[in-house]
Amino acid sequence: MPVSTTVNRRIRRTLGALAAPLPVFVLALPVAHAATPAAVRTALAGTAAAPHLASDAVRTGSVAANTPITLEVSLTPRNQAGLDVFLRQVADPASRQYKHYLTVAQYAATYGAGDAQIAQVTKYLRGQGLSVGTVTANHQTLAVSGTAAQAEKAFGVQLGTWRTGGHDVYANTAAPTLPADIASVVSSVAGLSNASKRTPSYHIDNHAAGTQAAPHAGTVLTPTKARGGYNLTGPLASGDNGSGLTVGLVEFSAYSSSAVAAYNSKYSLGAPAATVVNVAGGTTDTSGSVEDELDIEVVNALAPKANVKVYEAPNSDAGEVALYAALVSADVPVISSSWGQPENQENNLTSDDADFKEAAAQGQSVFAASGDNGATDDGSSLSVDYPASDQYVSGVGGTNLTVSSSNAWSSETGWSGSGGGQSDKWSTPSFQAPVNSSGHREVPDVSAAGGDSSPWYIDADGSWTDVWGTSAAAPNWAAFVADYDTAAAKAGKAKFGYANSFIYSVARSSLYNTDFHDIKSGNNGGYSAGVGYDEVTGWGSYNAAQFIATKL
Repeated sequence: MPVSTTVNRRIRRTLGALAAPLPVFVLALPVAHAATPAAVRTALAGTAAAPHLASDAVRTGSVAANTPITLEVSLTPRNQAGLDVFLRQVADPASRQYKHYLTVAQYAATYGAGDAQIAQVTKYLRGQGLSVGTVTANHQTLAVSGTAAQAEKAFGVQLGTWRTGGHDVYANTAAPTLPADIASVVSSVAGLSNASKRTPSYHIDNHAAGTQAAPHAGTVLTPTKARGGYNLTGPLASGDNGSGLTVGLVEFSAYSSSAVAAYNSKYSLGAPAATVVNVAGGTTDTSGSVEDELDIEVVNALAPKANVKVYEAPNSDAGEVALYAALVSADVPVISSSWGQPENQENNLTSDDADFKEAAAQGQSVFAASGDNGATDDGSSLSVDYPASDQYVSGVGGTNLTVSSSNAWSSETGWSGSGGGQSDKWSTPSFQAPVNSSGHREVPDVSAAGGDSSPWYIDADGSWTDVWGTSAAAPNWAAFVADYDTAAAKAGKAKFGYANSFIYSVARSSLYNTDFHDIKSGNNGGYSAGVGYDEVTGWGSYNAAQFIATKL
């Protein structure tokens, strides 16, 4: 055998021996250094993909990575089918469960997020570098804070900046997402945008300063006139005055306590001083101070012994979620909100609705102003105000009230600015079905003085002036319910409770024209008042003494 052949064979064997492991080595590389597959992420259905921005908004850039961000993460309630059954029973006079409401602890244990779910979400968020607070008492909300970069990473979004209306705002540019297992127990997140603001529904007579025309001639409401007009004089004299009850006010502004004290002093009301409950850090903004003062002073005038708690939060999506979570977690018996925005611009529908539904289960009476833009709440099309449009909230429209020389109710008409119409977010609730075939939730449910011909004369930031709007109507109803609940407690009877179920039950009975003032005239630019229920005044205003006497 030639030497060359032998050498070639040796070279081939050597090369073969060297080459043999190479395929194994190459195949091993991907296994040894394989990256973990990216977790499947799911968009949160309860959070807007890109929150409402005004038409003049101009994109200016991105949020700096180290910008502090405060969020409210809403957890998905459990057993909603069971809760729906309970709500039907608790609202049915024929049921043994009628008006046997839940405590916060009972609600949390049965319908709030479970401990394992809370721990799961908390672990994930902390793993993204975010700080997570203690879950609210109802087991539905977590306060979360961190930087913009941490929030973007945790929720898979980018935060952009815009210039609109002379202000700089930020918002998420796409729907937030979470890993599928986390998204299954998180309904929404608030705080990825600060573009949304709630506005109060009041008007102030500043004609002396040349900024607004004087209100029309009519009935200027003082405590005496308002009590007479709604037949509260007798109940108050009997001690049905809100004693032992707490009325919680939804506010996104601070206020002047000295203005409220001056009102109480002028009319010798003897009302206890309101207390402030700071939510999510509270607020130092005083731009809506007159709203707070109007709300407090109306409650003081009509339920002078009620304890008024002013829940103040930042005017933001996160602030709103935190505020309603606080109110239901504290089980405040009667709640009034005069701050809102067009329903089609609201970003917190899912989380707020869960809290309002809980309020119904706990027997909390929740009232909200129906807005002051008539039938076009958004200023351009038929639309309604939120949160009045939520079915678990009683929307309160505005009227013009006239009283007699003895301060008795004389007449009432629907105010042209009274917000009302059909929701494009909620279908007709069961309690409204007998009077509403539209397929949509309709508002308002009830009404009270709020028009420009029956303003309230109040101390607004130290100046005595006339103030009107549906902002005055909502606390009016809240005050009446506090008086009713005082009377109910004395009689050993059930409280007013979930207001819409009770209101519609009474209104559709033979007691309607005894317990309510049916307001049959007036319009809001899209709808007209008429006999019975209508989208301007709802069922009308209350006749306090008769309502209390016939139901207790």
